Amino acid sequence: MHAHPHGHDHVHRPARVLQISIAATLGYIVLLLVAGIRAHSLALISEAGHNASDFLALLLSLAAIYIQSRPPTSTKTYGYQRAGVLVAFLNSGALVFLSFWIFYEAFERLQRPEPVAGGLMAVVAAAGVVMNGIIAWMLWRSGRDVNLRSAFLHMLGDTLSTAAVIAGGAAIMATHQHWIDPAISIGIGAVVLWSALGILRETLNILLEGTPRGMELARIADVLRTVEGVHDVHDLHVWSLGSESHALSCHIKIADIPPSASERILREVKDLLLNQFHIHHTTIQFEHLVCDVAHGCVVPVGVEEQGGSATR
Repeated sequence: MHAHPHGHDHVHRPARVLQISIAATLGYIVLLLVAGIRAHSLALISEAGHNASDFLALLLSLAAIYIQSRPPTSTKTYGYQRAGVLVAFLNSGALVFLSFWIFYEAFERLQRPEPVAGGLMAVVAAAGVVMNGIIAWMLWRSGRDVNLRSAFLHMLGDTLSTAAVIAGGAAIMATHQHWIDPAISIGIGAVVLWSALGILRETLNILLEGTPRGMELARIADVLRTVEGVHDVHDLHVWSLGSESHALSCHIKIADIPPSASERILREVKDLLLNQFHIHHTTIQFEHLVCDVAHGCVVPVGVEEQGGSATR
């Protein structure tokens, strides 16, 4: 059991930026809903749903900063990283239902277009572009942590979609074609659905302890076999503890050497896993006998087994 320490500024500064961003985004969601109802604009209401997904992303990023700084305990030996994954899974499922509601309302309005106040629609969207742009800039300046980069990309995408609402409002004022509003809503709904399905796939894979995205077991085994002294790698498992924290366990066959010599192999294996695959948590068992592998278990053949294991 071990913890990765975080300095006070490492947590405090990004957290402050995220808190400001969350408050601003929540206020803008309320503005979008009120303005959408007054302007009869489904695009603005849909954009409120899109901003709700960004609000969730920011909230999860803030939670992740504090959760990841908490040390493991005797009952939560890997900490609380799965809690954020579970919340993301449930909320992304809700966003899927939200996107289908947007599609339904948009198709209804395409059949029976309603008058839309294009001017109010454009003004509110312009305010959103400014706000989201400032938040994205603050997140970019606050650090290069992958968690913050993820939040930055959410806000950048939201800035672009809000700009599309401005164009739609201008087009409505110029052409008086009110079908433009539900058409934009369908586009926003598609963006929400695409983002939600991506989060669902990733979180479900983590909860089912699947191999992390972008990692291949065969490649990891091949890299480990390049370490001098490693004869074979088997019973290899890689899974995610959280969205950015991965763990590995495996059996490695080595020659019959003293523990002082095998320590060098263990250190090189861990360095490779950390530097090339960003895997921090490892459980590695050394073997030096001719073994049969059955059902994931190593069965010694003919002689008394001697070996060692190391956990990090």
